[in-house]
Amino acid sequence: MSKISAYINFKNNQCAEAMTFYQSVLGGELSLMPVKDSPMKENFPGELQQGILHANLTGSDFNLLGTDMPNSNIEAVVGLLSLTITCANKAEVNQKFADLAKGGKVVHEVMTFFAGTMGNVIDKYGIGWGIFTDEK
Repeated sequence: MSKISAYINFKNNQCAEAMTFYQSVLGGELSLMPVKDSPMKENFPGELQQGILHANLTGSDFNLLGTDMPNSNIEAVVGLLSLTITCANKAEVNQKFADLAKGGKVVHEVMTFFAGTMGNVIDKYGIGWGIFTDEK
């Protein structure tokens, strides 16, 4: 069975901070591999040694991955992808929305519409989130 996971390239060595924040919102188990502790450390210059080579946040129904490693296309892809959380109920939508909006930007306040309840935010790391439930 195939599974799709999101992989985020962070700017300014924000991967560890962002992934720890996402763990506080989503739960799950987080593993962080700094470049300096990786088997590939010799392949990276000194200024990249403090960055995260690979981060993995895994929950029972999600997998979120990340890195601090430079990507020459990062400007082209930031903001073009949004992640969606499907919640069990409106209370969970409101809580996750509030958590992700801290330090970020509200795009659409939580609202009820024909298919349920949802809101959209861009978090403090520039990642867009849609938070949804089919509960009205």
